[in-house]
Amino acid sequence: MLAQAYCEPGDNVVQGQYGFLAYRIAGRSAGAEVRFAKESHCRVDIDAVLAEVDDRTRIVFIANPANPTGTWLSGPEIRALHEGLPGHVILVLDGAYAEFAEDPGYDDGIALARRSNNIVVTRTFSKLYGLAALRVGWGYAPLAVIDALERIRGPFNVNLPAQAAAVAALGDDAFVERTLELMRVWRPWLTQQLGGLGLEVYPSQANFVLARFPKTDGRTAAEAENFLASKGFLVRGCGGYGLGDCLRITVGLEDHNRAVVDVLGDFMKG
Repeated sequence: MLAQAYCEPGDNVVQGQYGFLAYRIAGRSAGAEVRFAKESHCRVDIDAVLAEVDDRTRIVFIANPANPTGTWLSGPEIRALHEGLPGHVILVLDGAYAEFAEDPGYDDGIALARRSNNIVVTRTFSKLYGLAALRVGWGYAPLAVIDALERIRGPFNVNLPAQAAAVAALGDDAFVERTLELMRVWRPWLTQQLGGLGLEVYPSQANFVLARFPKTDGRTAAEAENFLASKGFLVRGCGGYGLGDCLRITVGLEDHNRAVVDVLGDFMKG
């Protein structure tokens, strides 16, 4: 909706090199050019983003933590990015995985958005709350931006069952805490175990980790994905993001995590 409201042919939107695929789809559907800012170690580079911005830039999309990399920007970095943007550019802070971020330096941007007229913070019930199929989330933005979206929003864009489920999920504190505790235990464990298999694993504040595989035959990410699938484990290949040598692996329950590591151990041994 932001792209449809604010972009037209000749405009552009900016995202990180490995930014979420939906951003480029939204920008192009509105006729805008999509610009990709180079990332360093799969992490958004603030200076690279600002270098792509010009007088026809309408939106900068930042997922924080990022999908599919799991990397994140600190509060000072987000503020520096915002300060460097012209006032006509909307900064979208996509917090789909924000609830999983427990690094002390992480900032979801809400406080900054409260005193700004060009920041939109988006969140979803798809990740922490497990309601992906219901397609429900929320956004926080200045009244002028919300008014623009209301003018083009379909009247039935979120259905009643999804709204009821979202309200119920907000009250299920026990489920949330159980999920976050699982993440505290098994995200670092999965990172350490995959690293022990010789894989490069990027630091993550999401509910998954990104692992980079060798490019040698018999050890590639595509072969690993197929091998895991043959054993009943589905992970996400990242070729569409230009990360063809990487797999995104969700942090699951204890049995799932241990089994995936065991299967990958067999794969890496040939």
